[in-house]
Amino acid sequence: MTRKTFVKESKELFRDGRVRIAMFIVILLMGISIWISTQHYQNINKQYETAKTAERNVWDNQGEKNPHSAAHYGTYAFKPKYPLSLIDQGVDKYVGSSIFLEAHKRNEAQFSAAADQTGLARFGDLTPDFMLLFMIPLLIILLGYNSFTKEHEMGTLTLLKSQGFSAWRWVLGKWMALFIPILTLTTVLFIVAGLILSNLKDFGIFDWNSLIWMYLLYTAYYIIFVNLILFISAKTKKSGISLVVALSVWIVSCLAIPKAASNIAEDKYPYPTRQEFAANVLKDKKQGLDGHNPWSKEAKLLKEKVLAEHGVDSIHKLPFNFDAYRMQKGEEHEADIYFKHYNYLKDQFTKQTKVYKGLAVFSPYLPTRFMSMAIAHTDYATHWNFADAAENYRIATQKFLNDDFAKNSAYGNWGYKADASFWKKLPVFEYSPPELTAVLSQNTLNLAVLSTWLLGSFALLSFIKKI
Repeated sequence: MTRKTFVKESKELFRDGRVRIAMFIVILLMGISIWISTQHYQNINKQYETAKTAERNVWDNQGEKNPHSAAHYGTYAFKPKYPLSLIDQGVDKYVGSSIFLEAHKRNEAQFSAAADQTGLARFGDLTPDFMLLFMIPLLIILLGYNSFTKEHEMGTLTLLKSQGFSAWRWVLGKWMALFIPILTLTTVLFIVAGLILSNLKDFGIFDWNSLIWMYLLYTAYYIIFVNLILFISAKTKKSGISLVVALSVWIVSCLAIPKAASNIAEDKYPYPTRQEFAANVLKDKKQGLDGHNPWSKEAKLLKEKVLAEHGVDSIHKLPFNFDAYRMQKGEEHEADIYFKHYNYLKDQFTKQTKVYKGLAVFSPYLPTRFMSMAIAHTDYATHWNFADAAENYRIATQKFLNDDFAKNSAYGNWGYKADASFWKKLPVFEYSPPELTAVLSQNTLNLAVLSTWLLGSFALLSFIKKI
């Protein structure tokens, strides 16, 4: 019964010209999206390598210069493009790709791809994740909305019942006929993506395990839609009604609930405006040590403390340049301020994420989307991690420069210049994203919600036997 139903349903699907056209369009668009993403990935990686090498050469070849002047001259930390971003670009185009590292200030990532796009970008990009998350569920609807309603409309259901057919074998045959084409399409897509990525020169090691996890994630996502569409088709009497209900489920799950979750999260846990954030940082800076102001109350207290620690009565007698020492302490104070305010932003982000996860019980799209971005290292959490790594490097760089200034010059000697070979001693900035195991452990709730959706959708299929 199962095999015969599967063969019958498969033949009917591929005899339908509308289905063949829809499949062809989806495959064509998917191929185009992979090609576009591959070109974009290669282009970004070339730019990354060129910029990283050029910026380091500029830093290494500054010649003789005062270390604090070099601190203000600054350098850049560049965010690499990760292999699985070819499949899911996530938030990469919105968050910027490089951070300027300079003295006294923590900067945000700049040069986002979205900032350079035209007004046509509002219609969305043709990317593999768009096809995976939106178009394939639509294809499932097109293929399966009339799986059971056509049996009512053609009168074959009554004939089957009169012959004492096995309901669960019948349902299984229809399920296989709907799911196997989707599984085949998804499998081919991920195999092609894996072969492309494994043969590209990427920055970071391409991990087949991550690709397999992403494949399993999307497979579960499609099974949920297959189960929901079959349930809708079984519980409605007309194909037109089934199609409308199925499309409504898609609109609510993939469009309405994600947008509502975004609005609720932003309304409940808003970020401060850029002006408010800058004003709060400046206010805290004024209440602490300014490394460039030797006449402030905090600078005088620091002077008294250092003199007492070294048992001298004049900063001229200290074994280091007190100007550089004071600037380093000022840097440490300002770094603490930035950590305080950026930690507040991260706290807001964490609270917003909890809102998304709470609303994920109403939409399988949300846990799938967040898990996909996390595995691809294109989510906000990875960007925060990169920004923190860049800030730690900035702090270490300032200490590296101020320590040399303090050690190799006397108080008041602002004419000191470091040797031309000194700059090469600064370690190169390197960033590695979290491992797959860490990503999965951080997304256990998303995995649990998606698993609940999967089990719940299968539970719905048990009611089809009562058709």
